[in-house]
Amino acid sequence: MDNRKDVWRAVDTHRDRLIELSDRVWGMPEVCYTETRSSAEHLAELKHQGFRVTERVAGIPTALMGEAGEGGPIIAILGEYDALPGLSQEAGIAEHREVEPGGHGHGCGHNLLGSAALLAATAVKDWLAENKLEGRVRYYGCPAEEGGAAKAFMVRAGAFDDVDIAISWHPSSFWEVTPALSLANTRADFIFAGRASHAAAAPHLGRSALDAVELMNVGVNYMREHMPSDARVHYALLDTGGIAPNVVQAHARVRYSIRAMDLPTMLSLVERVKKIAEGAALMTETRMTMRIISAVSNCVDNPPLERALQGIMEELGPPAFDDADRDFARAIRATLTPEDISAVYRSIGQPESDAPLTDFTVPLDTKRNPAIGSTDVGDVSWVVPTVQAHAPTVAVGTPFHTWQVVAQGKQPAAHKAMVQVAKAMAELAAQAIGDPALISAAKDHLAAKTAKTPYRCPMPDGVEPPLDMSVN
Repeated sequence: MDNRKDVWRAVDTHRDRLIELSDRVWGMPEVCYTETRSSAEHLAELKHQGFRVTERVAGIPTALMGEAGEGGPIIAILGEYDALPGLSQEAGIAEHREVEPGGHGHGCGHNLLGSAALLAATAVKDWLAENKLEGRVRYYGCPAEEGGAAKAFMVRAGAFDDVDIAISWHPSSFWEVTPALSLANTRADFIFAGRASHAAAAPHLGRSALDAVELMNVGVNYMREHMPSDARVHYALLDTGGIAPNVVQAHARVRYSIRAMDLPTMLSLVERVKKIAEGAALMTETRMTMRIISAVSNCVDNPPLERALQGIMEELGPPAFDDADRDFARAIRATLTPEDISAVYRSIGQPESDAPLTDFTVPLDTKRNPAIGSTDVGDVSWVVPTVQAHAPTVAVGTPFHTWQVVAQGKQPAAHKAMVQVAKAMAELAAQAIGDPALISAAKDHLAAKTAKTPYRCPMPDGVEPPLDMSVN
């Protein structure tokens, strides 16, 4: 049985519908836990394709799952569809021009991510039915990857307990197996309550919550010298206590993101930041409340799956871009700095090229210097053997979480990349269903990796999905 041609043909059969889905989701950007329309679009497509659907996975209104097939191994293909705030941008132009002032935008390409994952799952569904094979494929529609840790909550609720392997991907500059490197991350709000007073007539009667926030930030800045060099701590002010300087601010809130290479280091840093916040409250005679918003684990690698996916991606090769694709990519690259472009080549350990779109497969054993972020895929990788791909949806060097990513999100080049990576994911799923030894090797590796350090959900007991985090 030639899995390759069968599943590739199935991807091509459905490609136009799923490209249209990607473009519709691009046009309705919704941020963390508010993806009502985007998840509804994915739900409608799952029903159209005949999947058995489960809604409100882990009690999250915008999380869903579709399953097809019977018996056999269970292959999960993970999709996302959340956008980012403040990145509204017109499609197909190489200049910054908002669609809606201050509006949202798909600055990480999750409109493509979810649609390609659903395309791959649909192809595997058809392949299983056509060949009358045992096995199940599941599409997981996962909201709130951008800071909301939905997959971590889904893992905690047992949504992946019976899954054999998980496959995902992410938009990128390159065609490669994604290195299993990510930072464990906690997002927490530090809420200070003081006492208002007239700032001129009775300043001695006031206790400034804003002072407490500022002192906390100073303390954390001093801590940066005394933490691991690969850890990251950054913050955003959510409430500064009002706009009147003649009123002592009685309330203020700051949100911190605290990251480290592994969970124990990250949890230790969280405790240190908490102590600094408590010190700031003590100095200002205010009250401090810490609220954990979300938390994710670092990723666990899986060499058996990575090697299998690498072989598939080398066989497929990167998408076949044309001159029009390259011309628009050059226009985007003209808006970037040389440092932007150099940084991505350094991240994959490869020499720079003038090619505006990638034309090679990154070797699996390349010596990388990666720029590392965080993802809730990490929590899935602790409980299920997991592998991810990168596909070139943007001009080489495009920084993510920018208007340039949004501008490229509906381009033919992006569509070609999402279809090509859907073929890679679908072929890996089919290969795993037909090769029990691959699944066994993947599970054995994960068991060995977690034998001494079992999975521990990074969120404290009682923390629930922060469905209101985008409005608070």
